[in-house]
Order: sequence, then C-alpha cells, then structure tokens
Amino acid sequence: MIVAPASQNVLAAKQATRTIPIVMANSLDPVGTGLVSSLARPGGNVTGLSGLSLETVGKQLELFKEIVPRVSRVAVLGNPTNQMYPLWLGEVKVAARSLRVQLQTLEARGPDDFERAFVAMTRERAAALFVLGDGIFLLHRTRIAELAAKHRLPAMYPTKEFADAGGLMVYGASLRDNFRRAAAYVDKILKGAKPGDLPVQQPTKFELVINLKTAKALGLTIPQSILTRADEVIQ
Repeated sequence: MIVAPASQNVLAAKQATRTIPIVMANSLDPVGTGLVSSLARPGGNVTGLSGLSLETVGKQLELFKEIVPRVSRVAVLGNPTNQMYPLWLGEVKVAARSLRVQLQTLEARGPDDFERAFVAMTRERAAALFVLGDGIFLLHRTRIAELAAKHRLPAMYPTKEFADAGGLMVYGASLRDNFRRAAAYVDKILKGAKPGDLPVQQPTKFELVINLKTAKALGLTIPQSILTRADEVIQ
C-alpha cells in the first residue's frame, strides 16, 4: 500500500501503479484532477481524504480582510507547478473583486524564489500577503514566516503548521485530523476492502488560528470577533 500526503504525490503514485492501493491523506479536488471517478465511488486503486476546497480560499480572504480591513493591495504567493494553482488563484480573484482588494500575483517554485518574491512585494507596495497551499511552502514554512516578518507583511496561510512556525493567521482543514482519518482507510484495506469501494471523505475539521505574538510584532490589533471564533490563539 502507498499512503500519499498531497495531490502531486498521489498523481505520481497513480502513474506508477494501477494495482497497489493508494490512500491519499490530503488530496485537493481529487475528482477534478482525475484521481478518482467520484467521491462516492472512487473506482480504481485510489481513495482517502480530500483537502482544502476552492470555497475555502474565498473564506480565507474574507477572514483576512477582517484583520486588515484597510488593506487595498494584497500579494498572492503561489507555486505554478501545482496543478491547483490556477483554480485557487481564480477563486482568490473572485473574492478580491467583492472585497475591493487589488491583487499582486507572485510565483515561487522553490525556496530559491522566496527572497525575490518578497522583494517584489515590497517594491510594488503590497500591504499584506496571501499564501496559497503547496507542499514546498509547507516544507519551508518557517522561512516564509520569517520573510513576512522581515518585510512587515501580515499574512494568511492555509494550515495550522504555518501559524506554529510564526505565521500570523491560518484558516483551513486540519492536516493532522486528515492523516489520523487516513489510518482508518489503511486498516480497512489491509482487512480486505477495495480502495475503489471506499468513498472519499472531505475535511470535517477546519481550524482558525491566530498568532498573537506575530500580531503584536506587526503592531496589529486582532478584532475580538476573530479571537472569539479562533480555534487556537498562539501567545
């Protein structure tokens, strides 16, 4: 059996085998990317859990705007090699129009591109940062949070791990919860269930996390309406 953490890993595994069971722990839009036929009846050798939905991206920007209501220009950092990038970017643009926010899109394929991207944000006078989901960004989350602090940019991130690394704000599905639930798929398949017969589950636990230490360093006052909704406040 193969347990794959993200969409790109699942795609690579599926290209390598059509027979070995594959459990995805956090795959994004598995139907749209062709990993499964449907959520209810995956078919084939892939099943597991989906992750961040397109609708979540718009919600992230709405929450972010509550913290920085006067911000009119937001930098969006994404990885163009991630197949979800254009879909996420499209959703951010829709939300930005309704919130009257101007976007500056910047791309980074790896850590060597981070410094250049942040210099561009400063040059174009972006007042805040919105980080799209990507495995490379998650791996280098501490570096990204440090650069955001260095350039004094309030930032929204997709998963709690970024807030633990010093990021200001997170709203998204719980990676830990998804991986925990993926273990149940492993158990069922090892006991004889076929992956194609096990429905793909969507996230059930979403986390709103605020890092107050980072907020204070940026001189931001987090509205009480956000703090009362937060699942965790990092002091």
